[in-house]
Amino acid sequence: MSTAPTPGVSATDAPASVLVVGGAGVSVLGVRHHGPGSARAVRRELERLRPDAILIEGPPEADALVALAPELEPPVALLAHVPGAPSRAAFWPFAAFSPEWQAILYGTSTGVPVTFCDLPAAHSLAAEDEEREDREDGMRADPIGSLAAAAGYDDPERWWEDVVEHRGDTPFGVIAEAMAAVREGYEPDEREARREAYMRRTLRAAIKQGYGRIAVICGAWHVPALTGRLPTAAQDNAILRGLPKVKAELTWVPWTYGRLASWSGYGAGIISPGWYHHLFGAPDRPVERWLAEAAAVLRDEGLAVSSAHVIESVRLAHSLAALRGRPLAGLGEVTEAARAVLCEGDDLAVELIQRRMVVGDRLGHVTDGTPMVPLQRDLRDQQRRLRLKPEALDREIDLDLRKPLDLDRSHLLHRLRLLGVGWGAPGESRGKGTFRETWTLQWRPEHDLALIEQAALGTTVAGAAAQRARDLAATDKAALADLTSLVEQCLLADLPEALPEVLAALSAKAALDTDVTHLMAALPAMVRAHRYGDVRGTSAEGLAVIVRSMLDRIRVGLPVAVTGLDDDAAADLLKHVDAVHAAVALLSDDGDTSPRGRWLATLRGVSDRQDLHGLIEGRLTRILLDAGELDDAGDRMARAMSRGQAPARAAAWVEGFLAGGGLLLVHDPRLLSLVDGWLTGLSGDQFTDVLPLLRRTFGGFAAPERRAIGERVRSAGGGERAGEQDVDERRAAAAVATVLAILGRADG
Repeated sequence: MSTAPTPGVSATDAPASVLVVGGAGVSVLGVRHHGPGSARAVRRELERLRPDAILIEGPPEADALVALAPELEPPVALLAHVPGAPSRAAFWPFAAFSPEWQAILYGTSTGVPVTFCDLPAAHSLAAEDEEREDREDGMRADPIGSLAAAAGYDDPERWWEDVVEHRGDTPFGVIAEAMAAVREGYEPDEREARREAYMRRTLRAAIKQGYGRIAVICGAWHVPALTGRLPTAAQDNAILRGLPKVKAELTWVPWTYGRLASWSGYGAGIISPGWYHHLFGAPDRPVERWLAEAAAVLRDEGLAVSSAHVIESVRLAHSLAALRGRPLAGLGEVTEAARAVLCEGDDLAVELIQRRMVVGDRLGHVTDGTPMVPLQRDLRDQQRRLRLKPEALDREIDLDLRKPLDLDRSHLLHRLRLLGVGWGAPGESRGKGTFRETWTLQWRPEHDLALIEQAALGTTVAGAAAQRARDLAATDKAALADLTSLVEQCLLADLPEALPEVLAALSAKAALDTDVTHLMAALPAMVRAHRYGDVRGTSAEGLAVIVRSMLDRIRVGLPVAVTGLDDDAAADLLKHVDAVHAAVALLSDDGDTSPRGRWLATLRGVSDRQDLHGLIEGRLTRILLDAGELDDAGDRMARAMSRGQAPARAAAWVEGFLAGGGLLLVHDPRLLSLVDGWLTGLSGDQFTDVLPLLRRTFGGFAAPERRAIGERVRSAGGGERAGEQDVDERRAAAAVATVLAILGRADG
């Protein structure tokens, strides 16, 4: 603990522990923002001091939110944001083992006023070019690292654990003196000077209000700025004069230990929040309890870990601590003990302990009384109704869209994705058909910020998502493929109120787009959207008309699009042809002729042209053959691979033809013979030239397909009977004799 007089006022004849100045005693407790030892020490010191006012490092706009703290479940964070400016936001995280959190709980439980004393968020968020994320300290060097190095430690975390976290009490006075030594000769930058000036201003205001015993809880780095010889009030006012300002709004949001471990701002450097949580919650026998819990985690994964393993690992951890001169086994020692004994050297098991325990999967919780925008409240209600609990760890769920509950869950997750809230990530469904979806869910604190930023779109998730779809459709920069994807998203999210405007924008864009490849890229999503509208029971009036119109325009434009293509352009167009062909197969008949029939007729007309790229011609031939539209595929292949054709074009034709799979060669001896004859007729140089194309073509076949093709070639090749080969009996004689000797028939 460090004590300080009122800034700008001298004091005399005060007790050593608390300096009484003008009737006020000020105790400055320097802490590490997230540390179990510091948290316990702060709580004990506050109970000893019994202050009548508590000042805590943090944004003063959050003073009104302090009363909600007892109802919250940490980890939580204060979120400050500027409405309408997503990039201007900051978080102040708190864990159960944060000294500031314990000070807040002490104040709310005893009725002592708690005030935040750092620079207001309205000012810190206004400085767009400043490093707002660095909430911990403004210095360029690491003060903990400097003290650790001075003490002969190469690991600042280990030094802090030994000096503070593993002690029965925190030496606040010693820490203050150490920080004063580290800061000697240090000149704070402009941002840090403003923060510390505002802290002193808040302290002066508390004294002026008549509080007699004031406790200040702040980062240890700031203690020297609040004690000793301090600037006058006029000097601090000059520093704070003319600061930029914005409108900032604050609230509590849930936080996660995983986010706390990776956070680079307020409370940086906490690499093991799960370990610190354990130290705070189990002050007695922490090593034994930790390793017993680690054993339970491993057993849950089916690993055999006995009580003897736990006993031996505890003994090893304590032995390592004694060898290293540590007062108590730290995270390094218990991890090494777990690796050697519990995990038996298995790195995957150690990683499991690291993920589950050292970092932890804890997700905080805020109550309904916490300030929220209507969009957040609606999502919370939806989560309860659909039984989708936010969790910090990845969780995979399978949805059967024939069930009303799962269908509603799918709608919610798709709506959130449209709003930029990536709570769920769709994956490959394990089941077959269009009635199944697989999602991976993981809640992150940033999702609350995204919801707040989208609050102007509506008061419900469905309403906000629909408005978001309308806004996206109305932008001039929306490409045709973007609009077709948006239609698909509207159907997946069940947003019928947004579809008319999105479809109108799509129809207008499609009518003006003359690039057939754009239409081909957009059609598959439109067909999927039409199909989703059917299987999900979602109405999509007008969608079928647009699909038919786009397909007709593709049919008209395709003959021109296939003209004069180089290799890369041909490969790109081929992807579009395949995608459209697969999409057309999903369309139902709409009259005397089906969409599939009209599409195949277009392909037949294009395939008869003589100026096609070999890749395109070969692929169209295969599509028509598979569809039963050709009876002269063999003649076409023979012409494509005749000696009058360049080997490179013939190889491209084969690549396009065989892109649908190689089993055709197994079941059609004539086609196999044509390919085999063409290959064997190439010269050495020609074969070398076409080898990359052939390797790419045949390398795409499954191993059983390649094996079957090879067996067919062998059985049909050279007029030999299947399986027979010429044998040099003289060279084989020695091997035969050896085999006969092994079999005991040397006389044979």
